[in-house]
Amino acid sequence: MLIGAHVSTAGGLDKAIVRGAEIGCESIQIFNQSPRMWRPTKYGPDDFAAFRGAMEDSPIEAVVIHAVYLINCATKDSALRKKSLASLTHALRIGGGIGAAGVVLHPGAQKGEALGPSMKRAAKVIAAALDDSESCPLLLEQTAGHKGLLGRDFDQTAELIELAGSGKRLGLCLDSCHLFVQGYDITDEARLTEILDEADEKVGLERLRCVHVNDAAAPLGSCRDRHANVGQGEMGKGGLAAFLSEPRFEGLPATLETPGPNKKGPDKDEVQAAKRLRKAGLKHRGEALFDLDA
Repeated sequence: MLIGAHVSTAGGLDKAIVRGAEIGCESIQIFNQSPRMWRPTKYGPDDFAAFRGAMEDSPIEAVVIHAVYLINCATKDSALRKKSLASLTHALRIGGGIGAAGVVLHPGAQKGEALGPSMKRAAKVIAAALDDSESCPLLLEQTAGHKGLLGRDFDQTAELIELAGSGKRLGLCLDSCHLFVQGYDITDEARLTEILDEADEKVGLERLRCVHVNDAAAPLGSCRDRHANVGQGEMGKGGLAAFLSEPRFEGLPATLETPGPNKKGPDKDEVQAAKRLRKAGLKHRGEALFDLDA
């Protein structure tokens, strides 16, 4: 597992690598543009080369892009849908330029519209963005289960992938907080195994390209997307240790999106806390295996 954090690209794409390395990241996540504005960044070949060069000289092994929050692929508003398509395509092209492991996308929201047509509209935008870009995977993030948000369970995610063409570039991102508040109790190894078995059966874990590591500031099944710092929420240290040590997450970018101690995002202490919990989880799994063999 490549533990890292969401970091800023202020000053240039390559500056994100520097910031990630400074706080002990093994992977990073970035926005390709301001997450709350439609204005696209004008990155070009020189920016991509600088980023790749900085990455080669750093401990960072993977980068993930998070698409902007304004995107709603499911909207019935044709102007907003057009903007969403343009922004998502732009993110995928930048992802291709920097060699990203994928672009994470919140699939969309019904906004009072019927589910079936909303799913079809979202899938059409997703398929078009993939057609207009070359190589970067698009990763559908499992949402927190709030009514009206698409991707609220594995069945919906599987259906979206099918409607969008089931191509190999369509992938999955799992968020520990989202799963927990959605009602999946992932706080011990056995339950997490069952949940991932369900994901494998319905979506296919070969599509899983990254995970988000966040404690939950809201209770199990609350469907409230409220992130807490590592080990300080409803999942607690034991719950996150189980998630962080899951064998099927091995080698994946694992991004912290926690508030951080100063509500400015994760810092070095948060990254180190996650690494310690991963070690504790691995030790616990090893001891349990030893007990079974005894």
